[in-house]
Amino acid sequence: MFETLLCTEAARRRYREAPFAAERERYLRHRADLGATRASLQFMSRELLWIVRLLEPDAAKGVDMAQLQELVQRRTSMHRGATTAQRTIVTARPWLRFLGWWRAPETVSPFQDLLDRYVAWMRDERGFSASTVKMWRHQVGMFLQWCATTDRQIGDLQPSDIDQYFVVEGAQRWSRVTVSGIASALRVFLRYAATQGRCDSHLADTIQAPRVYQQESLPFAPDWSDVRRLLDDTATDRPRDVRDRAILMLLSIYGMRSGEVASLRLDQLDWHNHRLQLFRLKRRQPQIYPLLPSVAEALARYIDIVRPPTPYPQLFIRLRSPRRPLTPSGIYHVVSQRFRDLGIQVAHRGPHALRHACATRLVAEGLTLKEIGDHLGHRSASTTRIYAKVDLAALREVGDFDLGDLP
Repeated sequence: MFETLLCTEAARRRYREAPFAAERERYLRHRADLGATRASLQFMSRELLWIVRLLEPDAAKGVDMAQLQELVQRRTSMHRGATTAQRTIVTARPWLRFLGWWRAPETVSPFQDLLDRYVAWMRDERGFSASTVKMWRHQVGMFLQWCATTDRQIGDLQPSDIDQYFVVEGAQRWSRVTVSGIASALRVFLRYAATQGRCDSHLADTIQAPRVYQQESLPFAPDWSDVRRLLDDTATDRPRDVRDRAILMLLSIYGMRSGEVASLRLDQLDWHNHRLQLFRLKRRQPQIYPLLPSVAEALARYIDIVRPPTPYPQLFIRLRSPRRPLTPSGIYHVVSQRFRDLGIQVAHRGPHALRHACATRLVAEGLTLKEIGDHLGHRSASTTRIYAKVDLAALREVGDFDLGDLP
């Protein structure tokens, strides 16, 4: 790597003779494989040269935050730049982590073992989706952290303790829906803890959550004219627009969830038979759709022109280094930023708003709720019933029903 990044033999010799040359070169090659530009690699190589000159010879045994801070202080004492400390940290830590030399600070929790076993139970025995495991791990982890901070033991918990948690942590912060979701997560966790003999078996049943009525709200869907504005805004040759156009089409035409778009792979596109095979997260089974010409064109244009070369099978990849697959949160950012840029006023700016827009449009076109539920990959017809609220034509027919002379 030094031969391609450095222009003179004297510079190459200086970089090769500095400590940890092989480790630095291996890391630079790794970053190049992830799509780092030549300028970025040159910046990293210069920063790493400073770092290794200050690094202890036994760094392979591990470097923690205190040692890194000491290195930063030594560096800033020699070069008092405004961004010197930040540059040193953002370069050193990823390099040390890549080598396996970084000792991340550990948060010691007396309940960590229980939380780890609970996560394994959710994932391996119950088969919960990755998003559910992640969300419930976070919610339960926050509760256990509160227990540790307030010196409460799981085995000694009383209903009043759990009430206190909601009062202290949730006041002025959590909505009614959020409180209900956290209460459900804690009930499942405490039932699991009871099976492990860690708490009273009746504790979970004492958790009271606010009532959330099924289908009490309207779907937060933007008007279809706004969806068209989003798509029209991406009708350019800019790489980001080409990629985002394909994403927006999948969300708004097929009603895909953000996780389904993020996990979509190249081998799920059947170009020969013009089919798209999805794996619906809630149904946990594949579902085959016709690959519409407009969507096929957008996907092919992204793959042929924009998608960077990468070993990942996922379809949508970051346009900047590191070239990794987009995550569901990355898909959310794509959509929300588009809503903001166009000034479209909508209750929620995320990908699910486009899923609702898809369903609302299908209702307007006269499809039955069963057909809409099948298109969206719903497990139950009850999930689709909420869209009956936006079927204004059918609601007018009900409102105009003449009871005649019936008493």
